[in-house]
Amino acid sequence: MVEYVRDEETEKKVKEIVTNLNLTYIDVRRLAVVKSKGSKSKAIARVWSIPKAILVGFGVEPLYVIELVQERYDKLSEDNKLRTLLHEILHIPRSFKGGLRSHGKFVNDREVERLLKLLKDRPIR
Repeated sequence: MVEYVRDEETEKKVKEIVTNLNLTYIDVRRLAVVKSKGSKSKAIARVWSIPKAILVGFGVEPLYVIELVQERYDKLSEDNKLRTLLHEILHIPRSFKGGLRSHGKFVNDREVERLLKLLKDRPIR
């Protein structure tokens, strides 16, 4: 069985990344981070959103959750953890309306490395 726990420390880090990179389209009040334990997934992390039909049906604003697969994520170096977080943040579209960007023009290693360089020029507090 997979267990999920809110990761407030990493959540704070993600919010600092968003602020430092001036990603103003991301409403950090509607972004959370959780760690999962016991997942059989080969993924290190994933980003989740609520389907549009549910948002409309219940009158809820879009929400995003970054899931970190604890068994994989915790073993990463600090730089690779940062790369992983940047990668998941890139999946959140500028519209912030509940959808997700797929890999390609906006979500790729080149863009992750570009943002990582920007962050290193403006370190996270």
